[in-house]
Amino acid sequence: MNHTQRISVVINTYNARQHLAKVLESVKDFDEVVVCDMESTDDTVAIAEQYGCKVVTFPKGNHTCCEPARTFAIQSASNPWVLVVDADEIVTPELREALYRIVRGTGTWASPESSTCPPDYPAGYYIPRQNMFMSMFVRDFHYDYQLRFLVREGTEWPPTIHSLPKVPGRVEKLKAPKEARLLHLMDETMHEYVAKMNVYTDNETEKKQYGIAALFWRPLWRFFKSYVMDGSFRMGIRGLIRSGMHAVYQFILVAKIIEKRYRG
Repeated sequence: MNHTQRISVVINTYNARQHLAKVLESVKDFDEVVVCDMESTDDTVAIAEQYGCKVVTFPKGNHTCCEPARTFAIQSASNPWVLVVDADEIVTPELREALYRIVRGTGTWASPESSTCPPDYPAGYYIPRQNMFMSMFVRDFHYDYQLRFLVREGTEWPPTIHSLPKVPGRVEKLKAPKEARLLHLMDETMHEYVAKMNVYTDNETEKKQYGIAALFWRPLWRFFKSYVMDGSFRMGIRGLIRSGMHAVYQFILVAKIIEKRYRG
């Protein structure tokens, strides 16, 4: 396999031992696995080393999310293509095969002469991800797409929570069988969900501005989208709770933005 057909997996970690072995097992057949650790205090690094990963360190400092370390992690990889995987996401064999078909040139870029993506080919792909909620994987209609398969050269990831990477070219959704996906193992309790909601909304107030009307329309829209358009009603009471939590998140976010404006 020539250099342009090689893929690096990049994983950002901080105290990620819970699922890390399963995740690394699922990516062991890629050409390189880079673990970018933010000074974990558990055995995250030891697990990564057991799997033969390339381990790099990004200072945690006061960071409460991994986005500030994303660009550093991506640029620590050795290969032209990078798959960004969280420390609680499994890569299915079908996804791995689909990504290698891309870099081998099955209808997409795999130029042996250059490690720079030509302008007429995608520089990034949205990957479907299947999430868990209340101890079950949400059904196929609940896939969310994550921009995670990227050309390394020229890609930058803004250091704010929930930001998207900026790639040097156009992006598109991965076209592959539905089995080609990420399996998100995170299954938070309501207590954990609410705690994380507080952290995430704090971070999002730095990049968004909403008025008083958004206190009404954003929660209502997010509930409707989740429960009706995305089909959460098919999940029974779990779907109702899931959609309600999406609405609550939006109400808290807008309330914090308005509070910040009032406090000056």
